[in-house]
Amino acid sequence: MGTMIQRHEFEEEDFRGERFADATSPLFGANDLLCLSQPQVIADIHTAYLDAGADLLETNTFSANRISLADYGLEEIAFELNRDAARLARAAADAAEAREPGRPRWVAGALGPTNRTASISPEVGDPGARNVTFDELVEAYTEQALGLLEGGVDLLLVETAFDTLNAKAALFALSGVLESTGIDVPVMVSGTITDQSGRTLSGQTPEAFYNSVAHGVHPGPGRPSGLLSVGLNCALGIDQLRPHLEELSGVATVPISCYPNAGLPNEFGEYDDTPEHMAAMAREFAQAGFLNIVGGCCGTTPDHIRAMADAVAGLPPRMIPDVPRRTRLAGLEPLTIGPESLFVNVGERTNVTGSRRFARLIEEDDYGTAVEVALHQVHGGAQILDVNMDEGLLDAPAAMKRFLNLLASEPEIARIPVMVDSSDWQVIEAGLKTQQGKGIVNSISLKDGEDAFRERARLVRRYGAAAVVMAFDEDGQADTLDRRIEICQRAYRVLLEEGFPPQDIVFDPNVFAVATGIEEHEQYAIWFIESVRRVKEACPHVLTSGGISNVSFSFRGSPEVREAMHSAFLYHAIAAGLDMGIVNAGALPVYDDIPADLLGPIEDVLFARHPRATEVLTELATQRTGATEHRAKEDLSWRELDVHGRLGHALVHGIDQYVAEDVEEARLGMPAALHVIEGPLMDGMNEVGDRFGSGRMFLPQVVKSARVMKKAVGYLVPFLEAEKAGAMDKGKILLATVKGDVHDIGKNIVGVVLQCNGYEIVDLGVMVPAERILERAREENVDVIGLSGLITPSLGQMVHVAKEMQRTGFRIPLLIGGATTSIAHTAVKIEQHYESPTVHVLDASRAVGTVATLLDEGRRDDFMVGIRATYAEARQRREARSARSDLLSMADARACAADHDWVNYAPPAPAASGVHEFEVPVSELRDFIDWTPFFQAWELAGQHPAILDDETVGDAARDLLADAESLLDEIDASGAIQARAVIGLFPANAVGDDIDVYEDESRTAVRARLHHLRQQFSKKGRTAQCLADLVAPADAGKADWVGGFVVTAGLGVAELVAQAESEQDDYRAILIKSIADRLAEALAEYSHAKVRREFWGYAPDESLASADFIQEAYRGIRPAPGYPACPDHTEKGTLFGLLDAERRLGVSLTESFAMTPTASVAGWYFAHPGSSYFGLGRIGRDQVEDYATRKGWSLAEAEEWLSPNLAYEPGGTP
Repeated sequence: MGTMIQRHEFEEEDFRGERFADATSPLFGANDLLCLSQPQVIADIHTAYLDAGADLLETNTFSANRISLADYGLEEIAFELNRDAARLARAAADAAEAREPGRPRWVAGALGPTNRTASISPEVGDPGARNVTFDELVEAYTEQALGLLEGGVDLLLVETAFDTLNAKAALFALSGVLESTGIDVPVMVSGTITDQSGRTLSGQTPEAFYNSVAHGVHPGPGRPSGLLSVGLNCALGIDQLRPHLEELSGVATVPISCYPNAGLPNEFGEYDDTPEHMAAMAREFAQAGFLNIVGGCCGTTPDHIRAMADAVAGLPPRMIPDVPRRTRLAGLEPLTIGPESLFVNVGERTNVTGSRRFARLIEEDDYGTAVEVALHQVHGGAQILDVNMDEGLLDAPAAMKRFLNLLASEPEIARIPVMVDSSDWQVIEAGLKTQQGKGIVNSISLKDGEDAFRERARLVRRYGAAAVVMAFDEDGQADTLDRRIEICQRAYRVLLEEGFPPQDIVFDPNVFAVATGIEEHEQYAIWFIESVRRVKEACPHVLTSGGISNVSFSFRGSPEVREAMHSAFLYHAIAAGLDMGIVNAGALPVYDDIPADLLGPIEDVLFARHPRATEVLTELATQRTGATEHRAKEDLSWRELDVHGRLGHALVHGIDQYVAEDVEEARLGMPAALHVIEGPLMDGMNEVGDRFGSGRMFLPQVVKSARVMKKAVGYLVPFLEAEKAGAMDKGKILLATVKGDVHDIGKNIVGVVLQCNGYEIVDLGVMVPAERILERAREENVDVIGLSGLITPSLGQMVHVAKEMQRTGFRIPLLIGGATTSIAHTAVKIEQHYESPTVHVLDASRAVGTVATLLDEGRRDDFMVGIRATYAEARQRREARSARSDLLSMADARACAADHDWVNYAPPAPAASGVHEFEVPVSELRDFIDWTPFFQAWELAGQHPAILDDETVGDAARDLLADAESLLDEIDASGAIQARAVIGLFPANAVGDDIDVYEDESRTAVRARLHHLRQQFSKKGRTAQCLADLVAPADAGKADWVGGFVVTAGLGVAELVAQAESEQDDYRAILIKSIADRLAEALAEYSHAKVRREFWGYAPDESLASADFIQEAYRGIRPAPGYPACPDHTEKGTLFGLLDAERRLGVSLTESFAMTPTASVAGWYFAHPGSSYFGLGRIGRDQVEDYATRKGWSLAEAEEWLSPNLAYEPGGTP
């Protein structure tokens, strides 16, 4: 609508018309107002879209609510404007039906998001502030909906929801409107993903958004409720919406709509996607089963609608998925709870009735620290946060609203759902009105009678929440087993009559204190556990919960006993089916770690095993009055050292907790801040360097030391600047990953180690062209340049940098490092092009000594004599090896191809051909991780798991693995890193050394050709292998297949790394990257297993242990372009094209065909039982010339891309 209005180029007077000629505010841009001032124009636009093939027509009322209209001083015309806008659309739709009888047209009353957001603060300094309330939104939407209904709309559309709380207010309003008017019309909801992060403006993922609005409208018992559809519109173009739409379509149990913009706005604010492009993408989405309703938003014209309507005509609509019935909650991220879920911890410390500290913070108006309590609960493992403000002296509704608004501004907290806890319904409503996600009400019950119970249950549904239902009725709390079951069954029946989903019911059968000395109380723990079991049996799909700390109330003077009792009680309750509990997860000992002399008496009490059980445990509690929370005891004796000793200890042991206070103490006792660095800090780092050099410390520990040093120096920077002093003067090193390459873990580790040893680092990052490297080297006046690279094309870039350094007159040392580099390559390809010192550095442990020697004029010359002699020997060895190594001609090599007996072999057809995408939880990848390369990245030599018991590096390896496992737990819980895969299985046949991939199973048209290379080294009795040999030749008459994959665990890594680096935590930054790399490889292994068992299905019964995956003890291989069997990186371009990987996953290729994000893996799938991994080795000019011809390259291009495998010098003798 907006695009078509803009084409009229209206001026101020056009918006005013006659009626608003005297308006006091400017009206230019008030598009909705045109329904009154230019009604014929709006009617004509409606008609144009209907004539183009639109079935569903929106009213021109996107901003026709009193909140948005207030900007123009027109809030009082909101009802009239919506009514008349609806009448215009209604008349146009009716006229279209009259022109084309038998084809119905519908009018959707559009309700936009307003120009305010209920979940986000407009004030930087006050994150709890809001410029609109839930009630104000409800009032505005109620008025707008009444006008639209009076105007004759067929349905109501809550659209462009950038803040889910606004959308929930709209749904709440519509429930009330439909109830009061008695009108039943369907309701649609459409959210908007605001950027390619895949979240709404207010931070929710698509699944979390759906969980939050899935309740829809609820006019009352017996009335149609829920949603007609859910979908996405606006903000992004159709290409960018694909992964988000796919996510939504996989979880939504209602039809899916999609009406995107015509691309992203260009620099003029215009939209460039053509009707043809949008139509093609709409057809693809429909064929993929993502869509039921399709259309267009900003920038889409009648031509776009016509093209899309034609493109999807005749295609079957999306089938509604059979989604298991589960409790589906949401904060910024979804939380699904079901039979397969682990126990859900509900954080209890943000409760003024249960935490004296939290109550004091709220009473003292210290909301900032109170938010930290919530964060601590999240870090402690809480998956839901219980918030209670029921304190007599508090304004509880205001306190609840303020605190929850503050939590909404903290993404790490807001990602989990909230349990709004109060015995006062007014407080519960205040809390619900702040929640954009789907939370839980704690609680409702039958204590005020069935009518009140029904009414509150209806309101809970309208607010879009689940509910804890207490075992409490008109006669009081259930204190016997039978009463618990009776009340829960009655409440279940009533709630189902009200249309309340059983999976959104959480029964709390009442946890009461045991060991009170009252005989009737002895059975309370037993009855609770048994009631959990029986309620789950009697009331299908419900959850159960309880306030766990109540059970130990009799022992509140002995935290140790209480914490152990909670753990034991939970252990048995969870076994009975308890789904969640309000508990301080950070204060729970492990059940198996509870001493037997304590566990026995506790369980005697819980299960009333003998008459003296309470007496025995009470006596024990008087002896055990330990810590208030279960935690490992920390040895702080080092804090008694002087400040110099404390800083040294902190550096050596990587403890950053006290660094600021210790550095400040040291600074106050020294003449200048620089002396702190040159004194205790450098002394400590020298000790680190000595231990590292002698093998008494290992790289992970060194990086932790660097974190402490970085924070210490960061604290001193303002003082250093004030003193105009420098920090370190050993030398300045420039580090860069060369152009085309995005891998930087090794480079970063080298940088950290050099920093630890007093060198200043200028890190240019990744993808750095030669000219920028040399320009910054001059600007910074660096002493050494270090180049890094992982993929083979990086080797050529390093040669180029060396040549440019020689050409432009550099005389400083050049360091070469990275996984694909070697002494041989440095000697043969690089060192000869640069006269000044050029040194290959194997790893970080050798970097310090190498740099120190190169910058020491007294030692440098002798050092380089030795280096150059070593490199000369390397060149001689290569020349000698080349001279004595025979190569087969191409004809002879092909004659030595493996014979795979295609006559008797039947290639398996895939169970599910084509392209498939899926996302895998990090938890499912952990068993697939090969830890050995992880330790190698950290320069800890040894095989996992044996390395953990190694006499030399075992301690460091165990510490590193513990940090890695902890990080994996964090990633798994937060969802901060997404592991996503796209795989494809395609009909194919071999043609010589290439493989033709066909368009379809008719095998009449070739879609792509995969180019491969053949071994040429001459070895008697050995086949000359080529990957094309693993696919049936086209002339064999066998229909064969080939697969491809791209997987990534890099989505979200950059944000985590940036956060760690902003906190000066290099150790965590490097750990995140190295873990992401391992997850990507694990995902590649996981995906291959899924292909073998399911998609291709040639090994459906395969059952392998983790070690078997690492040993590749399965049928089939997954070689990667750019690696030994197929070293041409450019073939990744073909692979990405077949899978449409960049659009589907967000993984892209650099000009050197490195993948970004770097934690990504790509390759081919071969299923032949004779397939095995191999290395191509060196190849001759005849094959390179043949390959160049097949690829359409010049010989020089082929030689550049295949340079590591050439058995000859380009331009020289073959």
